[in-house]
Amino acid sequence: MRIAAPIEIGPLDADAQQAVRALAAAAESHDGVAPLSEQPLLNLGTDAEWITHVVAHTKAGSTIGYVQVDRSGDTASAELVIHPEHRRNGHGRMLLKTAERDATLPSRSGEPGQHGKHLRVWAHGDLEPARAFARSAGLQPVRELRFLARSLDPARAPELPAAPVGYRLRAFRPGTDDAGWLRVNARAFATHPEQGRMTLDDLRARLSEPWFDPEGFFLLVPENEGAAGDPDGVGPAAFLWTKTEPGQPDGARDGEIYVLGVDPDHQGEGLGRLMTDVGLAYLARAGATRAVLYVEGDNTPALATYERAGFARAAVHVQYARP
Repeated sequence: MRIAAPIEIGPLDADAQQAVRALAAAAESHDGVAPLSEQPLLNLGTDAEWITHVVAHTKAGSTIGYVQVDRSGDTASAELVIHPEHRRNGHGRMLLKTAERDATLPSRSGEPGQHGKHLRVWAHGDLEPARAFARSAGLQPVRELRFLARSLDPARAPELPAAPVGYRLRAFRPGTDDAGWLRVNARAFATHPEQGRMTLDDLRARLSEPWFDPEGFFLLVPENEGAAGDPDGVGPAAFLWTKTEPGQPDGARDGEIYVLGVDPDHQGEGLGRLMTDVGLAYLARAGATRAVLYVEGDNTPALATYERAGFARAAVHVQYARP
């Protein structure tokens, strides 16, 4: 007999946030893939109109399930995790139904971040149990995010490529380059459901993460840019942001091409390929033995660029929704 676990809906205090992180770590150890991506983890401490946290507990109070619903976009997005020892007991279905009710309830105000939205649910790694769960719930795949990888040899790391005539490469300067970078990021990812909506608060949250290093965040700017930088917030022609999580062992270190963008006014100049090469050279020189990145499954130009750079698919993440 299946008995649904009690659930709690509302903001998470520090202990609850830590319990969710421990739950996610247990699931990752069992499944081989993290069940919650970066943004939901950054959102654990967020209490706002557009976000809902739902936690499932045992009677003893242990956290065995969690779902986060983000209604800040045109559609609502959810990420869900159940402890490996408590699966196949209806807890996942209960959290999914709770998330669907939260997303699709009619909105009274119609303001952004409110309800009345179609729900999409991520399955990281697209494992067979997740596919079976989606099928049983009547969900179908609607979006694919590919995880690509290629090997690097730190002992043979190349020099950083030279900037094209009229440009120079320099490091991002927190507090000085924020507005310009946000402008170009929004233009470059205008149709992207997450990256294109990044706010100043989102940027600052990432700049505060332990992995952030401004030396690995490259801007391609006009060669005649003055000492004052970009006071009008026009932004760079292109940028390349890398990410290397601390604590990785030597000889088995992943370095991520975290975000790569080109201002639409500079498309067709080969800047995407240039910035990819910059990222690969920098990560190898920093000791990474594998370069990784995420790219939309339908982004044909980006996939072609990364394939030419030696990347191959290592995993896939799929977003599911009702027809």
